[in-house]
Amino acid sequence: MVGAEGRAVFFRQDPATIWLTGLSGSGKSSLAFALERRLMELGHACCVLDGDNVRHGLNRDLGFSPADRKENIRRIAETAKLMNDAGLFVITAFISPYREDRAAARRIIGEQRFVETYLSAALGVCESRDPKGVYAKARAGQIAEFTGISAPYEVPEAPSLAVDSGTLTLEESVQLVMNMISSRFRA
Repeated sequence: MVGAEGRAVFFRQDPATIWLTGLSGSGKSSLAFALERRLMELGHACCVLDGDNVRHGLNRDLGFSPADRKENIRRIAETAKLMNDAGLFVITAFISPYREDRAAARRIIGEQRFVETYLSAALGVCESRDPKGVYAKARAGQIAEFTGISAPYEVPEAPSLAVDSGTLTLEESVQLVMNMISSRFRA
């Protein structure tokens, strides 16, 4: 049986989950994929979990009610934990609007491996980055339970890292996360 230390030695990294949270349009997926690219350029094994690759497969049976959002986050956390156990860095990009659900994800993944990273772009910035027009639809009442408009987003009280993705460039945001990773993990 190969244990966690054996995998860490093999991959030359301490596995962790970088949990990106923030409003729709805050840049979570852009940052996740840029961070993945940077980590891979440095020779690290990693994977991105985001709405496109999770909601269309593993969680396609879930809607956007509070109960479904809770289950969505639970399944993502369990998947990230399995991937961390395999030795990988995992970067998640999900609104994950409720503190309670993010705390549950932290418990599942483990305190040492869970890095809550809040993308703090202002609502106006997020709305201006909305190529699909979902904010306008939500404001018109065409989308129910839309986070930031008709459903709450609970800002993290003490995230591991806050990134003002409304003012920083993508490269600056990646560098902030990389600095945090290198200060906490063998990477």
